[in-house]
Amino acid sequence: MADLEKIVEQLSALSVLEAAELVKKLEEKWGVSAAAPVAMAVAGAAPAAAAEAVEEKTEFDVVIKEPGPKKIEVIKVIRQLVNLSLTEAKAMAETADGKVMAAVGKDAAMDAKKKLEEAGAVVEVK
Repeated sequence: MADLEKIVEQLSALSVLEAAELVKKLEEKWGVSAAAPVAMAVAGAAPAAAAEAVEEKTEFDVVIKEPGPKKIEVIKVIRQLVNLSLTEAKAMAETADGKVMAAVGKDAAMDAKKKLEEAGAVVEVK
């Protein structure tokens, strides 16, 4: 049997982009969707519970709408936030609606938004 602690440590070291790529590869290999259990849980819940779950959003995405005039500063902040290479951070800054962080807590999302806006980017938290 695999050493689960070692696997957890390796997964914890992944960047957001690497984790998203891993999810896609696992979905393809196993023929499943990572979103299906969540959808099933919400669909199976009572309507009041589903409405309550929507109101209590706990995970947020930080999305760059526009890098702004100081693109280099924005790229530096992206690299600090998600530990990407210069090339990856540049590509993310230049991509319309590029997700810098996905499924993070409200505090982390707001902190990232503040740092990116201070660097000159137009940012949205979804």
